Amino acid sequence: MSEPASSRKPSPIHQYAKYSNMAFEMGAVIALGVFGGIKLDKLLNTSPLMTIICSLTGIAVSLYLIIRSSLKSQKNLKHESKKDTH
Repeated sequence: MSEPASSRKPSPIHQYAKYSNMAFEMGAVIALGVFGGIKLDKLLNTSPLMTIICSLTGIAVSLYLIIRSSLKSQKNLKHESKKDTH
């Protein structure tokens, strides 16, 4: 018989896809911050100031998203392991 879905460990392909998605999301958020900062610099004529601020904000937001996602997946793993023991 096959194991129930809740007791199966995630496949390596699933884990690879999850981490690839996290990396793509991080890059996209940072890129949006940089390009938004460049556009604001041109609009407000504040040469590198807004690019620096927006890129640092993009880095902070992407780190927040990565940490939140990691904590959520860790919480799910703990919850699943508690299900298996009961």
